[in-house]
Amino acid sequence: MSHRIFLVEDHPVMREGYVSLLNAEPDLHVVAQAASAEEGFDLSVGLEFDIAIVDLSLPGVNGVEFIKRLRSVDPDVKVLVVSAHDEGLYAERALRAGARGYLMKHESARRFVTAVRTVLDGEFYLSDTLQSRFLVDRFRQSGETTLSIDRLTDRELEVFEHFGRGKSTREVAELLGLSLKTIESHRANIKQKLGIDGAAEFMQRAVVWVESPMRPQSPDDE
Repeated sequence: MSHRIFLVEDHPVMREGYVSLLNAEPDLHVVAQAASAEEGFDLSVGLEFDIAIVDLSLPGVNGVEFIKRLRSVDPDVKVLVVSAHDEGLYAERALRAGARGYLMKHESARRFVTAVRTVLDGEFYLSDTLQSRFLVDRFRQSGETTLSIDRLTDRELEVFEHFGRGKSTREVAELLGLSLKTIESHRANIKQKLGIDGAAEFMQRAVVWVESPMRPQSPDDE
């Protein structure tokens, strides 16, 4: 199976380098390239791709706004940010917009490919430094998360955990034998009960819950 990749990067040399690295992998293939967010918006209409690799510094509309636009059309879209901007300052902003990973441009080619594959697998990719920082935040939040999670029904909790494991809406529907409309209804109820504003926060809260030390173990953890 070949994974289709959409590149949004304004520097031609960087794009060429990404294409060479990715197309050298037998199961990865770049299907489209854009040099700006506006061009990316136009190309994304009707384009079938499995992951978008996005730079934050784009002419005109920036990468964060581009990610928000993509996710407003498809909340399940997988996005990896590759940027020269300091991860300590910009990674959380990118993740809140809906990115599933953040990689600095100075990292090695091997880490780049690893990051792409990690996000394709439905997981989050962060540097060791960022993972440590976010882990501390999650432990601080775990008590509050446990209290609010009790408001969910068993089915809503099941749906929430599947999203926290990186499943798409369609995948959750297939796993539970439910319609897409029913899953969307469950997601809306979960957001209302937990006071969640948008799709990006929903995914972050779901991941926090799945990785919380206070969550009861489920069969999927084994």
